[in-house]
Amino acid sequence: MSVVEKKYRPHLPTLMSLFEVNYMLLLRVLADKEQVGEQRCFFISDFLSYRVKVNEVTKYTTLLTINQEANIHGYNLTELFRPKMVVRLYHDARMAEVISNQDVKQIKPRYDYPNDKMHLPDEKQQVNYFLKEWLQLCLQLGQVHFNMTKKS
Repeated sequence: MSVVEKKYRPHLPTLMSLFEVNYMLLLRVLADKEQVGEQRCFFISDFLSYRVKVNEVTKYTTLLTINQEANIHGYNLTELFRPKMVVRLYHDARMAEVISNQDVKQIKPRYDYPNDKMHLPDEKQQVNYFLKEWLQLCLQLGQVHFNMTKKS
């Protein structure tokens, strides 16, 4: 008797709900200061700090980079161990989606498994869950520092 393996299919309502929650959390993180170059740094502890930077603002979207800081009080983490993601906020839909994570420039909704890069079948959902937890950590425990980068 052969076993038929079912392919993973994204559960769209769960994914859309996650995008909506992340949007609301990011609005709290941004604190109504969405200008290109605007930055927030969240210090969680002596060795854990995250930076949120506004890269682009258009009428309907905002593009952010969120990353863990590299050298905090003597701890120097290599690029591999520092989470970094690019997130697009869709203001008309009130959703936020991770569009890039680490070296993956565009995250697919579904991956066949196994694959060359060993992405999980539900990689997109997992990365967006990670963003949600990251934002909750920053909002609950982080001491925020604001920084406006001047444009030349």
